[in-house]
Amino acid sequence: MTAPLDKPRVTEREARQVAEAAREQDWRKPSFAKELFLGRFRLDLIHPHPLPDAEDARRGEAFLAKLHTFCETRIDGALIEREARIPDETINGLKELGALGMKIDTKYGGLGLTQVYYNRALSLAGSASPAVGALLSAHQSIGVPQPLKQFGTQEQKDAFLPRLARTDISAFLLTEPDVGSDPARLATSAVRDGDSYVLDGVKLWTTNGVVADLLVVMARVPRSEESKGGITAFIVEADSPGITVENRNAFMGLRGLENGVTRFHQVRVPAANRIGPEGAGLKIALTTLNTGRLSLPAMCVGAGKWCLKIAREWSAEREQWGRPVGRHEAVGAKISFIAATTFAIEAVVDLSSQMADEDRNDIRIEAALAKLYGSEMGWLIADELVQIRGGRGFETAESLAARGERPVPAEQLLRDMRINRIFEGSTEIMHLLIAREAVDAHLSVAGDLIDPDTSLSDKAKAGAQATAFYARWLPKLVAGPGQLPGSYAAFHPEGHPDLAAHLRHVERCSRKLARSTFYAMSRWQGKMETKQGFLGRIVDIGAELFAMSAACVRAELLRASDDHGREAYQLADAFCHQARIRVDELFGRLWANTDELDRKVVSGVLSGTYTWLEQGIVDASGEGPWIADATPGPSTADDVHRRIR
Repeated sequence: MTAPLDKPRVTEREARQVAEAAREQDWRKPSFAKELFLGRFRLDLIHPHPLPDAEDARRGEAFLAKLHTFCETRIDGALIEREARIPDETINGLKELGALGMKIDTKYGGLGLTQVYYNRALSLAGSASPAVGALLSAHQSIGVPQPLKQFGTQEQKDAFLPRLARTDISAFLLTEPDVGSDPARLATSAVRDGDSYVLDGVKLWTTNGVVADLLVVMARVPRSEESKGGITAFIVEADSPGITVENRNAFMGLRGLENGVTRFHQVRVPAANRIGPEGAGLKIALTTLNTGRLSLPAMCVGAGKWCLKIAREWSAEREQWGRPVGRHEAVGAKISFIAATTFAIEAVVDLSSQMADEDRNDIRIEAALAKLYGSEMGWLIADELVQIRGGRGFETAESLAARGERPVPAEQLLRDMRINRIFEGSTEIMHLLIAREAVDAHLSVAGDLIDPDTSLSDKAKAGAQATAFYARWLPKLVAGPGQLPGSYAAFHPEGHPDLAAHLRHVERCSRKLARSTFYAMSRWQGKMETKQGFLGRIVDIGAELFAMSAACVRAELLRASDDHGREAYQLADAFCHQARIRVDELFGRLWANTDELDRKVVSGVLSGTYTWLEQGIVDASGEGPWIADATPGPSTADDVHRRIR
């Protein structure tokens, strides 16, 4: 048996190569967001708004009705917050309801819900308790069911999916104490030994890991004469000998989250439990996240709806200076932002989910944008609700109840929502991930030109290829339908706000965004990847344009179906006006910013130049290493794993 791996030592370039190898390299299906970043506003890819199959809708609505009753009668969010644990009877009730199998096919005992209805279910459950929403999402958005569905063998599906649909909770284990968004340094090893692999290592932030029955674990297989090795995915029984859950982590929010530290010491896993070939683990993880990321913004939709309800009721009740606070412009602007942005986030999530169900489009960028936009705007919505509530927004629900007022957990929501900007790819990582996909067409034709390791002959070939591409592409960025007053006329029905004008603005901005990206690549070439501030703003502009498009398409769908169409048009109009202001600011900051000054200050901070500025305080943090030791070996801690039966 080969010895376990030492902790990998990788350069920045090697780390990027690992991430690049895990990307889906081809674009076999059209992508609205990809085209948007290239200056091509393909409204035909999202309008008319796709709709679920009638039978899928019937089954989905029937389950939502049952789940709604369950959430109202069987989930006590205040109890979960107070005791920092979801009661076993609540989890067992979810199992009986079939909630563990929402995305699992009916032939394996699941409910077989579409992505649309799965996300609506998460939105509903998350509004009752964000910890419950996180449990369900971690189990089937990124846990064992999704990678098994996409990459598992028939034998694996037959063996595990029936368990996962009804009784077994799953968890996804990738992160390590010293490895986050840089998987090239993954240290957990999986060494082949006959018909098994032997796992050694430590995993951190294992959501559901404390109560899980089945784990999907990412571990590195050493290179050998028989195999190139690499990061590989395994299905692991959580009660296998050698597995110890060493700690149940506690956080500022999501107090009911069963998230821990899991140690593997000489854990034997049958080779039959490997998902896909050796070395395919990271690709499996990223592919799983393409649709898995939609669960997080779905729960942001639920949070936004709750914030709107509380803001409406409170702002009509509370009076200041002779009238309800909601009638004061300073507060009213916040209420308008909450309403319009909630409408837009729901539009983005529903549209992306329906496209995922239809499988006509490649939605890897759309799903990533939905996660990025939902988490950032959802946080702002929660923050605005706390501000509207004033001192009561900062006060806990328990304290409000103790003195006789309605126990509104606004401060809890703020704490619970904060993790969304970090979960499943932080905002900063999402910016880089989306930016890489957005410039893929450019790198495909001109990548060798800016790669310092490319030979002169290959650079010459790339130059000819790039010249041909840009000769066709650049002239199309000069003019488009956005400059024609009559374009998108269907979005300006009589008696409704003019959403066509907003779509024309999106089309013009799409071309401007593409021109800006091209100019930046020409200016910085190989240094483009270091301009993270610029790339982040490019992505944020694209996110706003996608949200504007989705909001307009959703409003027209609701108008055509006579389902609050007039009100939907008003919300879409308000959102687009607000978004256009943000887009204009972002375009200005592409070239007028403090990025260079910031780099100088950061260099000074990290080198100790400004330590004098830190004087006059007491550091309240305790002693200990910044990163815990994760050396493989037997556990010395008590096992806090608990099975729910």
